[in-house]
Amino acid sequence: MPKQQPPRPEPLDPPMVPFALAGMAAWAVAGLVLLLFRGWLTEHGHQDWLWICLAGFLWGFPGLATMMRHDANRRRRRAST
Repeated sequence: MPKQQPPRPEPLDPPMVPFALAGMAAWAVAGLVLLLFRGWLTEHGHQDWLWICLAGFLWGFPGLATMMRHDANRRRRRAST
């Protein structure tokens, strides 16, 4: 007798904008914290860490735009079903 498989759960499809905003906030907070240690960073040759935080924050804007488009498509997809 074949065993019946349980129904497969629907895949998760959460809103993505909060994830993009959280990532941008994390880079901003890391950069602000590193600003407190700016002297130490300069003394030890790690001044580029601040630029890395800035780049992470700025790259968040294209990511945010992409996630906004994803969420709009998600709303449209859910409205059509």
